[in-house]
Amino acid sequence: MISRFAPSTTGEAHPGTLLSALLVWLDARARGGRVLLRLEDLDVTRTKPTFATQLVDACAWLGLDWDEVIVQSARTPAHEAALDQLAAAGRLYPCACSRADRAASGRRAPDGGWAYDNTCRGRPLVGDWRGEAEPLRLRLDDDRVDLVDDGGLDLSQTPARDMGDPIVRRRDGVIAYQLAVVVDDAAAQITDIIRGKDIAPSTATQVLIQRALGLPTPRYRHHFLLLESAGEKLAKLHGSIPFSALRAHHTGPALCGILAHAAHLIDAPRDVTPAELVPTFDWRRVPTSDRVARFSAGAGLVVD
Repeated sequence: MISRFAPSTTGEAHPGTLLSALLVWLDARARGGRVLLRLEDLDVTRTKPTFATQLVDACAWLGLDWDEVIVQSARTPAHEAALDQLAAAGRLYPCACSRADRAASGRRAPDGGWAYDNTCRGRPLVGDWRGEAEPLRLRLDDDRVDLVDDGGLDLSQTPARDMGDPIVRRRDGVIAYQLAVVVDDAAAQITDIIRGKDIAPSTATQVLIQRALGLPTPRYRHHFLLLESAGEKLAKLHGSIPFSALRAHHTGPALCGILAHAAHLIDAPRDVTPAELVPTFDWRRVPTSDRVARFSAGAGLVVD
């Protein structure tokens, strides 16, 4: 069993980041498996090395260790090889559609964005994909994916219709998340993927990318989220309850206890280390409903 925690390095870690890291780590350690940290830093317009360093430090401060640390931007040759394979199979095509074009369809995708109607599917890729100035999309098979994750969440979709063919290389040349995550999971021999349920709508698309590349499909589980008081999920880009504030107010064991209590792994918040939670870790205790996280200078982090 090999799992991974794969945060983007687009901002300071927040309670939701650390909750996910803790659950991924506990699942692997309780099952005697390996767990990797993958720093997803491909989006050069938003990532910063300081955020990557801080994520590593935040996890160590919380009490988490990793069997390997992978920096995603170092894996560019593997991502490009996958694009070569897809191009050779005739699956890549340039797309001229804008967000406004997608919105004009008026059709929402399962992730809340605008579904893409595969408008440019008929456009050929002329020459090497490296010379294409427009975004590149992957022509998915029109198959339905029937899949239920280990927590009972139904992930079934017909991705080519429900989401539309995914972008695999952006206009600025950045390899897109959907392709990179599939390639990197396979290279690391990931068998189990634990992540927040905000990513769940992408799973069926990733399964079809795995099939297009001849790669295995891991097991999936999607856990509950920590939300802002307005109901939006905590986000690094928004600066939601940043790690610098958490660290200034709590010790690592104290924050671990707050997160463990939020996940129903202990009966009340108290100082605890991740290692102390391993013997009794059980997914049946972890709630499925999202919870609201609040922070104040007086009380620190409180999860309702």
